[in-house]
Amino acid sequence: MRIAVIDRNRCKVKECGYLCQINCPMVKTGREAIIIDKETKKPIIIEDLCSGCGICVKKCPFEAITIVNLPEEIGEPVHQYGKNGFRLYNLPVPKKGVVGIVGANGIGKTTMMKILSGEIKPNLGGEAEWEEIVDRFRGREIRDYLERLSKGEIKAVYKPQYVDKIPDYVKGTVREILEKGDETGGLDELEKKLDLENSMEKNIEELSGGELQRVAIAASLSKDADVYLLDEPSSYLDVRERLNMARVVREMGVTGKFVFVVEHDLIVLDYLSDYSHVIFGQPGVYGVISNIKGVRIGINEYLSGFLRSENMRFREEIKFEVRPPKEKREFIGTISYPKLKKDYDGFKLEVDPGEFHSPEILGILGKNAIGKTTFVKMLANVVEPDNTKLDLKLSVSYKPQYIKPRDSLIASLNLNTELIQRFGLKFLLDRNMKDLSGGELQKVAIVDCLSKRANIYLLDEPSAYLDVEERLKLAKYLKKFAEDNEVSVLVVDHDILLIDYLSDE
Repeated sequence: MRIAVIDRNRCKVKECGYLCQINCPMVKTGREAIIIDKETKKPIIIEDLCSGCGICVKKCPFEAITIVNLPEEIGEPVHQYGKNGFRLYNLPVPKKGVVGIVGANGIGKTTMMKILSGEIKPNLGGEAEWEEIVDRFRGREIRDYLERLSKGEIKAVYKPQYVDKIPDYVKGTVREILEKGDETGGLDELEKKLDLENSMEKNIEELSGGELQRVAIAASLSKDADVYLLDEPSSYLDVRERLNMARVVREMGVTGKFVFVVEHDLIVLDYLSDYSHVIFGQPGVYGVISNIKGVRIGINEYLSGFLRSENMRFREEIKFEVRPPKEKREFIGTISYPKLKKDYDGFKLEVDPGEFHSPEILGILGKNAIGKTTFVKMLANVVEPDNTKLDLKLSVSYKPQYIKPRDSLIASLNLNTELIQRFGLKFLLDRNMKDLSGGELQKVAIVDCLSKRANIYLLDEPSAYLDVEERLKLAKYLKKFAEDNEVSVLVVDHDILLIDYLSDE
């Protein structure tokens, strides 16, 4: 089975003059394997006529075309975004309990969640009515779920991935918002379990990312629903908050409800899930949902890159070493900072004198609202200490925790060419930063930080919205970056695996 996908954002026919169509051997023999859409003026590849030669892929100057051969066993798509668009294969199995979903970014996890919540009606690759959709899944556990969904008999609650956009849609205090939506009478218990007591009287726009995440989880779980769909519930949460969240989600699964959780933190996923699905594929091209598995089996197969029951290898193995071997080296410099103090209304931070070295990566762990970001901001001269004027006499590059996208093209940033290639930003350069996803924006911010010449690099929560593979690539590159450039790198993060893998201290 052959599929052809064209990235409409990359495709620029005015600049290439339809090179894909001009050079297609099938078109040259008189077959309409590539036609031009009369409305969009963009090419459409007719997959049944495509020979799979790959000439159009090589000739496209914008690398907008992908041709993929898939095994026939995968079947027909459950959902497709237009002709030559991204397509999703299979759906997860609804089980009473918690079903964890793991996979790379851009391969259909959010699409899957929106289908299960009823926000998106699956189109089976074209156009389809509910009767046809339900019939497609006859003999499978998902059939009854879809039939009830089509009749409006399932109430689903969906917690979105990007919680930092919540203040754009709701206003008021946390208490007002949560009490208005509470349908179970369990808000007081959720407030305690999610450690929200000190946030209840705050206005929603005053909350930190971690507080917004916990409020979103509380708002979702306080609804009286049949299905709870949580998209990346651990983002912005510290280690303790992640465990609290995981316990609450597990308790919901024990009640006999359907709970689906998309998560990149494998430790959290292992802790809270009863079952798992692996989503594999090619970002922006296609995604395939695996058979249901035990949670340990699913995580191990995801890391190994081989699905045993499907007998399919989808990538090379991801290896985490308990303690990566380190070459013996001497530090070329030591950077010292004095005792630092900062007082805010209701919060006081004191930092003892300390030092870090170059080349070295220093990992910083700690619970939210304890002063990690304030400490890093003082080192970056974004915040001034109350007790002294800090001058490290060295240049500093800083990536903040919360990234506010500017209304400008990425190309306007002075980004390093090697980093653009390494982090896959080549085809984002002509995009506006406001149009990027959370993961894309995070990578742009990281590359922007590392592109600046500095002695010290400070990265605050660089793993937010990145998938497991992207986090590992980031960790490997930061280790190489610190060594090659003989600089100090400080990383604040809540991902224990990431911090353990990349940190020298």
